[in-house]
Amino acid sequence: MRTPQAEGSERSPRVMFYSHDTFGLGHLRRSRALASALTASDPSASAIILTGSPVAGRFTFPERVDHVRLPGVTKLPDGSYVSQTLGLDIDETTSLRSGLIQTAIEQYEPDLFVVDKEPTGFRGELLQTLEWLSKKDSARCVLGLRDVLDEPKALAAEWARKGAVDATERFYDEIWVYGPRSVYDPTQGLPLSEATRARIRWTGYLRREVTDAADTPDIPYVLITPGGGGDGQAMVSLVLEAYEADPSLAPHAVLVYGPFLSGEVRDAFDARVARLNGRVTAVGFDSRIEALFAGAEGVICMGGYNTFCEVLSFDKRAVIVPRTVPRLEQWIRASRAEDLGLVRMLDETRDGMNPHTMIDFIRALPTQQKPSQAGADGLLDGLDIVVARAAALMAEQ
Repeated sequence: MRTPQAEGSERSPRVMFYSHDTFGLGHLRRSRALASALTASDPSASAIILTGSPVAGRFTFPERVDHVRLPGVTKLPDGSYVSQTLGLDIDETTSLRSGLIQTAIEQYEPDLFVVDKEPTGFRGELLQTLEWLSKKDSARCVLGLRDVLDEPKALAAEWARKGAVDATERFYDEIWVYGPRSVYDPTQGLPLSEATRARIRWTGYLRREVTDAADTPDIPYVLITPGGGGDGQAMVSLVLEAYEADPSLAPHAVLVYGPFLSGEVRDAFDARVARLNGRVTAVGFDSRIEALFAGAEGVICMGGYNTFCEVLSFDKRAVIVPRTVPRLEQWIRASRAEDLGLVRMLDETRDGMNPHTMIDFIRALPTQQKPSQAGADGLLDGLDIVVARAAALMAEQ
């Protein structure tokens, strides 16, 4: 993955990732996995992740991977955004973020710029930088999309509102879909030209491994994870209700709240966990959750992209409880995965959200088919293909 300079000498490859991170952990964790794979494939390569995640500093990053923290924003229930800490209005915050992105690009001079999910960035903050890069023609630009974005009609309206189709057509050399085409096409319903569709590369899912050792229970356990936790209150409560309703329910559960499930809600859950006398144990956040996945007998989780990749990578019997608002992404992913025999889904409309249903799902975990039995291993080539495509693009420079 080496890139020759114009003078004929050789410069170490540089990759920059953009991860807007207005909510949750998904974008940062995906960018971190990609950056780790690219730098591992070439001992001279380096990567920087631009991220708005408020918990970026709580993750470890491999050698030659670093991050730049953009000022954070918070999404309000009405869909609007506010600055997290600076006392600036949202326009001022967006302008500040945009300037920091532009400066980072100019100073770092990446050979490859990988943008996660948002073609124009948060509130269009990438447009200035993308325009500058297109004129300078010094870096290849890639738009990375997870396997599912939203149901087609809603996605088309969102991209039209943001000018995302035009930006994708104008600025991106390739589109990487981090999933197999046989599972789902996240671009269906988008009015992309044939030329742009010809630039789509289907990578497959991004395989995960245990990178940081962590202590795990020495007894059998089910892992309960709502991902980042910001919208996981209902799922966590349902699992606790199941253990409260059935004193014989086994195995024990390890609950990882996620960094965004906190405050009075977390305190109330902790009180309920304490009354279960060790049958459920809980921690707030563990950046080394891969080790907990690897040791679990099964998993009860929400349907985020990274969690799904971990279920497949560690070949865990799983029950997915997908959210359905503000978008149908998780429900679509879980529904397709259930159709393929990879997981089971607890669908609120079909199955009901009650503790007795959850008890039945947990009790059935030991006899549930593992993802590997449904062909999951053939879906996990994403990191290898990303490494190959990155090398090919930078070789064109």
